[in-house]
Amino acid sequence: MRVLITGAAGFLGSHLADRFLAGGHDVVGMDNFITGSPDNIAHLTGNPHFSFFEHNVTNFIYVAGPLDGVLHFASPASPRDYLELPIQTLKVGSLGTHKALGLAKAKKARFLLASTSEVYGDPLVHPQPEAYWGNVNPVGPRGVYDEAKRFAEAITMAYHRYHGLDTRIVRIFNTYGPRMRVLDGRVVSNFIVQALKGEPITVYGEGAQTRSFCYVDDLVDGIVRLFERGTNEPTNIGNPREFTVLELAKIVIRLTGSKSRIVREPLPEDDPKVRQPDIGRARAQLGWDAKVPLEEGLARTIDYFRRKLA
Repeated sequence: MRVLITGAAGFLGSHLADRFLAGGHDVVGMDNFITGSPDNIAHLTGNPHFSFFEHNVTNFIYVAGPLDGVLHFASPASPRDYLELPIQTLKVGSLGTHKALGLAKAKKARFLLASTSEVYGDPLVHPQPEAYWGNVNPVGPRGVYDEAKRFAEAITMAYHRYHGLDTRIVRIFNTYGPRMRVLDGRVVSNFIVQALKGEPITVYGEGAQTRSFCYVDDLVDGIVRLFERGTNEPTNIGNPREFTVLELAKIVIRLTGSKSRIVREPLPEDDPKVRQPDIGRARAQLGWDAKVPLEEGLARTIDYFRRKLA
């Protein structure tokens, strides 16, 4: 196959590019480096099966030659990013998805949208199945990301129904691993960097809010399976094992051997109290489940950050 990956220089996009290349496919990468990094794809320089274009996907996308797939991963994805880049986040979710869908339609390619568990908002149903419509504040500070992805899902389904486009929607739950940015702003990278620097570890509220952490290799495996043999229905991909944020902080302190202490700050507005995927659909349709235990994945991620901070 020959596939286009938007956001290819990002944390997830670069791992996905590696996976398709390892499968013997050709990959066209696209990124404008707002949150992606050239370092994430530097190892692909000179690979004859990889080509790259620096481009903002909210503008018309031109790619010469055939494409079998378009995988749309371009978007700020951490709270820090989308709170600092609210307009860009809304534009890549709306205009960028529209442009990527148009390219897939023109090339008669399969389209996969990287959506998010944030479409469920601060959920009133736990764990969250795909049939749950969510509890989202559209005018709150996090709404720029939540609603951008909800619109992206809606326009993807419109292209599927109206144009007959072969589409996939993956709802990604908290994912971590190598190539996360030092200043990413997500809880795993925050805790690891603070612990390795010996700084206080910041926990919001009492740390009783829960998250489910999926190692990046597991996530990419689920996404590839969804792309290859999934259906057009939204599909949760994430690790269903649930941890409190305070539990995560204590595990990171232990694994790093850090002397950091835990400090508490007020909860951000609209911060979800719980987050846990119902992965029944992924198990039944894709034969997929998360395999990497949290401590094993954290150890690999800590090693990566040790090297980055050295």
